Amino acid sequence: MLYHLLWYWRDIFTHRLGFYAYQNVVFRSVSAILTSLLIAFVIGPKIIRWLMRKKIGDRPEFHHATLNELTKEKANTPTMGGLIIIISTISTTLLWAKLNNPFIQKAIVLLIWFAVLGAVDDWLKLTAGSHQRSRNGLKPWEKLIFQIGGAVLIASFLYADFINIDDAKLFWLPFYKHGLPLANWMFILIAIFYLSATSNAVNLTDGMDGLAAGCVGMVSLVLALLCYVSSETMARATPVTWASYLLLPAIPQAGELSIFFAAILGAVLGFLWFNCHPAQTFMGDVGSLPLGAAMGYGALVTRNEILLLVIGGVFVVELLSVVLQVGYFKYTGGKRLFRCAPIHHHFHLIGWSEPQVVVRFWLLAAAFAALALATLKIR
Repeated sequence: MLYHLLWYWRDIFTHRLGFYAYQNVVFRSVSAILTSLLIAFVIGPKIIRWLMRKKIGDRPEFHHATLNELTKEKANTPTMGGLIIIISTISTTLLWAKLNNPFIQKAIVLLIWFAVLGAVDDWLKLTAGSHQRSRNGLKPWEKLIFQIGGAVLIASFLYADFINIDDAKLFWLPFYKHGLPLANWMFILIAIFYLSATSNAVNLTDGMDGLAAGCVGMVSLVLALLCYVSSETMARATPVTWASYLLLPAIPQAGELSIFFAAILGAVLGFLWFNCHPAQTFMGDVGSLPLGAAMGYGALVTRNEILLLVIGGVFVVELLSVVLQVGYFKYTGGKRLFRCAPIHHHFHLIGWSEPQVVVRFWLLAAAFAALALATLKIR
């Protein structure tokens, strides 16, 4: 919106005043980080007070007595704080991004779709009533149907944008310089799997103060860089793109998504102000589901689905720990591979304090992000 206003008055701002910076993706990305951070600071206290008035507080219950004892002080801390992130991200994207960009349009729809799904689930779980459904929220199959529905919608329109982009119709592997042929139906299946899996992975990671938000911030930074190098030129005076230099898939217009992921980065940093230990509010499904889906969407647009497994290594580990725990429990007839899953609870139970678990997982997330960036040059 702000970009379009500056563009509309370009005769004044550009030609007379010589203000060209707003046309630059990097300038608008940095502005998006600061804007989103500021919005989160401003609206955070208001949203937390509103949640407290509505008595939308968390009541953590685990199938582990020791873990319940360790988390008893979290009772009644307001959840659904992810609203701070979603409102900040969408507001900032509307201000700084080109709203006629097809990737930006789908990113906003994706964020709203999964945020509404998460909000409904949170609301049913946390507005306590005697009805069993109210306490448990949406059933797993109900949530999965809406996740898949949103993924199918986004994937279908995304593939339509890719029809005239050669690199977008290929499957790309780290360390390999050429894309592999990819059938239409395979792209749709990959998109459905990634958007559903990543949304659930972030949701599972959101179990300690600041854990999910800090890891999402690092992944967002890497995705913002990937979106930029997918379509932007190396210098104004040359047509050579970063994608051709780094042998990455070239996706025209994907650079605009840098603003979107920069907005997420600023929003989660602002949210961490209220979510750091001891948390004033929790993210809830309203934040974790759309943020996870956004991570998957960024990988799909830039054609870096496999690289996302490295970028979001912490989320992959968290998701795998749950899968392994459930599988091992069923296979052995009741034995556990970890003391508790997701795996961050396992470390909490073996004696790590919550801040220790969070900071150490942040360090792992930073290492995974650095490793992913290193693969770009190795390719």
